[in-house]
Amino acid sequence: MKILVVRFKQIGDSVLASPICSTLKKTYPDSEIDYVLYEHIAPIFENHPEIDNVISITKDEQKNPVKYFLKVWKITRKKYDIIIDIMSTPKSELFTLFGRSAKYRIGRYKKKRGYTYTHKIKEPRDAKDKVDKFLRMLEPLEKDGVNVKYDSNYTIYIEEEEEKNILRKGMEAAGVDFKKPVFAFAINSRRPEKIWPKEYMKTLVTECLERYGAQGIFYYSPAEKEYALELHKELLDRKDIFTNIETKSIRELAMLISNCDMFIGNEGGPRHIAQALDVPSFAIFSPSAEKKEWLSNANERHTGIEAKDIIKEEKLTNMDYWDKYKAITPEIVLKKVDEMVKKYVLC
Repeated sequence: MKILVVRFKQIGDSVLASPICSTLKKTYPDSEIDYVLYEHIAPIFENHPEIDNVISITKDEQKNPVKYFLKVWKITRKKYDIIIDIMSTPKSELFTLFGRSAKYRIGRYKKKRGYTYTHKIKEPRDAKDKVDKFLRMLEPLEKDGVNVKYDSNYTIYIEEEEEKNILRKGMEAAGVDFKKPVFAFAINSRRPEKIWPKEYMKTLVTECLERYGAQGIFYYSPAEKEYALELHKELLDRKDIFTNIETKSIRELAMLISNCDMFIGNEGGPRHIAQALDVPSFAIFSPSAEKKEWLSNANERHTGIEAKDIIKEEKLTNMDYWDKYKAITPEIVLKKVDEMVKKYVLC
């Protein structure tokens, strides 16, 4: 049994879609499961026991139609039995076009599209979160009598000695003292509308460091470095904040987060990495990201806050976007973070 799962998106989407691979591996233990991702996302799924091959689509292949066409053609020569096109765009649908020998070619329902799919899944209205929504794409197997063994958990596997400890040594060399709590702060986002007001973040970071005697890590991509350094400067270059630990890949970011005691800040892909590593996480959701959707498998160790948690729905409808976001004050966040820190960090 050969299975191909296609997911072209960023960190969070790729992590939340990975339970499809886990579910399929548990359903078909002897299967070979390939996961197609963008090149910069792919490394995070290395060593995943339920993904046999991680296939990368490079930036060059993304931009060059001929190279992309040839890459998809080459991949589908493997003659898959099942192809799950989670993305379901004209671009990703090429996998089912060239993989027409697959018994199951499953995609999402889109008007005037998806002619190469054997099954088109309509958007479920009763899905509890993103993971549940993605897993609904396996319903055609169930309807054909397959005993689908659903697994909604998403996990990233970091090797203790070769990866986690190597990054830990680098953090120590940068000045981090692991005798004190270490917090990873998500101070930025690649989408400006998801960035919690800077003054609020400065208050949150300062209070966390001073209340718990903690140290803060400001991680960043190359494009976000300037913002991180600027925020550190505005916090008077505090010695308990580290902006001198650079990660060269998404996998190194996961290695860094795995060495932290808690993850706090803007909702986004890195927070999903924290949850996949089971590092306690608290997310601040912008009005553009619904907590119900994106906080999949929420529990006491992994939670967050959105405007709806503190303002009644009828009042929210008449509020400006940024007024909604500013309603989530540092004081409200700190109260919730305090409960988590006492339970999972200072215990």
